[in-house]
Amino acid sequence: MIDKTFWAAAATSLVLLAASGCAVSRGQESVGAYVDDVGITTLVKARFYEDKDVAGSSIGVETLKGTVMLSGFAKSALERNKAETIARGVRGVTAVKNEITVRP
Repeated sequence: MIDKTFWAAAATSLVLLAASGCAVSRGQESVGAYVDDVGITTLVKARFYEDKDVAGSSIGVETLKGTVMLSGFAKSALERNKAETIARGVRGVTAVKNEITVRP
């Protein structure tokens, strides 16, 4: 049986690929690195949507060479910290830059 994580990741992947045009971004070494970064971004976003404490629609995720940049707004410090913890738990993530602003 296919679970919600799979479908969330699949939907996010399609959106990211359509929006990106499958082009390699400036500063990345190869198409393979770009694909890995898209996969990491997709997994982080999918896990945000699965978590009841994190508003996935309010937090942006960008990945470059395994470094995840979180941006956007959180309702509390707990949500901000939980988003960072979730991102750090995704395979392939080498670092997390948490630029989320807490806005009650």
